[in-house]
Amino acid sequence: MTFVTSGTEGRGMENRRTAGTGRRFGRSGRGERRGRLLGVVLGLTTLAIVATSCGQVPANEVVPPPDSQTPVTSAPVPSVSAPSTEPPTQEPTTAAPAPTATKPPTKPKPAKPVVPAMLEKGDKGIKVRELQHRLRQLDWFSGSITGNYGTATVKGVKGFQEKRKLDDTGAVDKKTWNKLVSMTRKPSDAEMHNRLVPGPAIMKQGSSGDRVRDLQARLKQIGWFSGNVTGSYGSVTVSSVKGFQAKREIPVTGEVDQRTLDRLRAMTRTPTDDAKHNRVPKPSATGLDSRCMTGRAMCISKSSNSLVWVIDGKPQMRMDVRFGSAELPTREGSFSVGWKSRNHVSTIYHTKMPYAMFFSGGQAVHYSPDFAARGYNGASHGCVNVRNLGGIQSLFNQVRVGDKVIVYR
Repeated sequence: MTFVTSGTEGRGMENRRTAGTGRRFGRSGRGERRGRLLGVVLGLTTLAIVATSCGQVPANEVVPPPDSQTPVTSAPVPSVSAPSTEPPTQEPTTAAPAPTATKPPTKPKPAKPVVPAMLEKGDKGIKVRELQHRLRQLDWFSGSITGNYGTATVKGVKGFQEKRKLDDTGAVDKKTWNKLVSMTRKPSDAEMHNRLVPGPAIMKQGSSGDRVRDLQARLKQIGWFSGNVTGSYGSVTVSSVKGFQAKREIPVTGEVDQRTLDRLRAMTRTPTDDAKHNRVPKPSATGLDSRCMTGRAMCISKSSNSLVWVIDGKPQMRMDVRFGSAELPTREGSFSVGWKSRNHVSTIYHTKMPYAMFFSGGQAVHYSPDFAARGYNGASHGCVNVRNLGGIQSLFNQVRVGDKVIVYR
């Protein structure tokens, strides 16, 4: 049904409708806003429920847009960087050594002063000739005097030094020279140049008397004279003197000059009156020690440089002996033979000690080739040296372990 209205009335109606519509529209807008707000609340609630659950969101659930979701913090993703062009730095495979505590520096010991040599290998001249002759007097040099300090001279000097506990360098320092000079005489010019010129005869064939007895007894001590001492200088004595001279490179004349007599005296001891008159020593208060007068005993006297083998107070044999030096003395007292060694070699000095009969630790009665060659010029390291080889061989075979050894002054 259509109503026709007038313009005025129509406009009025229209205005009222419009005004009414506006109010409706205003209410409608507020409703829409309330709806949207409600949707947001529902979406946030749903998101909260999903965020706290272990499962996935169903497909038909409404998920709010990304900008309305609560941000979730995730684990950082490692980023891949471009390879470096610099070479990698290697770490040390071993740890640096820990510092150690160091001792405070000690004061260095002063170096031993070097003693200058007076003579040494390579030297030549008259002083070397004198050295060689002095060494020859002690049997540390043999052969002709050359004046050249070579290997033979070095060996002789070293042997002399070692025997006297000096620095065995083979070179002659002041201490070595002084010791050598004290033990020898100054050689003549002829001796230093190998000119064997005999001196004036002191004794010769046809001489007689006590001096000849002394000569014969001394030659007998070192095996150059045999038989009885007569006191007459005959052919036997001449032969004995020649043998002694030839062995020592003295002019071989058979006559006794000062050089021959000096050398003989240096190698022997002063003969006793019994020795010069062929008498066997008898036991006496001033002779053998009373401890030697019973049983079996080697009776060794330092005052007479003798060893007497005694059985039940009766002397069986007598021999010359040599003892240790002041630095290495032969012990005195009453001992007994502990053990015997026929071919013994010293473990300390590495020297031969044949027919050794030990009585006090390392001290023994034994044969000494050095004593046989040089006589009383030297000394032992404490042992009792015997120079009569035949005598010591016989004694060694007779002496038993346990026999007495009496060493006294």
